[in-house]
Amino acid sequence: MKNFLSIDQGTTSSRSIIFNSELEKVKDSQKEYDLSYPQDGWVELNPSDILATVEDTICDVLDSDIEIEACGITNQRETTIVWSKKSGKPIYPGIVWQDRRTHELCSQLKSKHEATVNKKTGLLLDPYFSATKIKWILDNVEGARDQAEKGELLFGTVDTYLIYMLSNEKNHLTDVTNASRTLLYNIHTQEWDDDLLKIFEIPKNMMPKVLSCDGKFGTLSRKNKNISIRGVIGDQQAAMVGQNCFKNGDMKSTYGTGCFLMVNTEEKPIAIKEGLLTTIAYKLDNKVHYAIEGSIYSCGNIIKWLRDKMHFFDRSSDSENFLNKNGDSRNVLFLPAFNGLGAPFWDSDVRGGFYGITQDSSKEDMITACFNSIAYQTKEITLILNKYQIEINQLLIDGGMVENETFCQMLANTIENIAIKPLNAESTALGACKVAMIAVGEKNNFTSEKKKIYKPIEGSFRQNEFEIWKSYILKSL
Repeated sequence: MKNFLSIDQGTTSSRSIIFNSELEKVKDSQKEYDLSYPQDGWVELNPSDILATVEDTICDVLDSDIEIEACGITNQRETTIVWSKKSGKPIYPGIVWQDRRTHELCSQLKSKHEATVNKKTGLLLDPYFSATKIKWILDNVEGARDQAEKGELLFGTVDTYLIYMLSNEKNHLTDVTNASRTLLYNIHTQEWDDDLLKIFEIPKNMMPKVLSCDGKFGTLSRKNKNISIRGVIGDQQAAMVGQNCFKNGDMKSTYGTGCFLMVNTEEKPIAIKEGLLTTIAYKLDNKVHYAIEGSIYSCGNIIKWLRDKMHFFDRSSDSENFLNKNGDSRNVLFLPAFNGLGAPFWDSDVRGGFYGITQDSSKEDMITACFNSIAYQTKEITLILNKYQIEINQLLIDGGMVENETFCQMLANTIENIAIKPLNAESTALGACKVAMIAVGEKNNFTSEKKKIYKPIEGSFRQNEFEIWKSYILKSL
């Protein structure tokens, strides 16, 4: 039985898991770290916190008795780090994917450049992605642009930073999935695009070399072990692989800090006008698959807010006890926009709020409204996919929120279709493991994993409430 190390670097925690070749968890360690919010809409992290938590969790799981065949890395996407080529030290905190500080810059660029950006990258010109974050750092950190022009600075998403800091070779590398989320990578030619780099005024010498997800990324040496890094893939794409979404029309939705719904379109990149993204699903065995993605900014962070700021319950898991029967929020609606709205609305200025509160409203109504808003956003994305004849046979769900059984049933009722949850909920880490397994020729029958099925209850979807919620959202934009 061979063993594989999976490093799962998320928005608020880092995790290392050892899986055996039967995809059973052998050892696991997780460490949390804090984000900072310097201004409204700004979200930052300390790259040293990422590195320390990853290092700690790796050391926790490595054991002298366990041999590791290969390592896979998955990571929060779009988060931007710029560091000194000479010292390896970041010149500014990491700017997190949720950060909206470059909204004004994006607005200025839209009229002239959005069509070009969309055609080449499949993405929208939005602060969510890496390019304007890089430009902001170069324009606002003293001396940064001059250093960059001289070739003294390196850019990377979190995977690239980890590979650079952890690999013996100090490799400056990324994979196609993370590259495809920067606004700088042409998903059709599969290379850094000179026109895009010019638009965002970013020197090409800052950019990492791009490999397939199952490429050779270097060697990690810890606890007297030399481990080959053979898999790198962005977290949402990793969840697709973890959920075995290898065929056209296979769809998954991950409910973590944000919510990300992706559907595999195989070798055909499909453009959708209504605010959904075209992106690279993965490149394995030298073959690229594309995906359609709906990115929702606020999901699990809503539950954390209800817990930590509103003090409605003590633990996130307790939230399930406060949900009204059948998702009835008694006319209370929630606008889930702490940092603006993502797909399909894409509005950075709108902020969250409740609607329909009366003296008779309770915290149960407000909590239920928050959960409904997450399910409704999923519904809105699936309705758009239906317009393009992208058939949804079932929705494969994962992420921390799907531990909530009531929420899983709410999802099935709302999308009026089957929702399937793997009993091994580590889809993201599992995806990184599977990529590393494929890279070293250890692909087994990935379809044997156990799952739980949630069937929609006939007549349970509250269509009228959904329409009122959507009207509330549109009026708020």
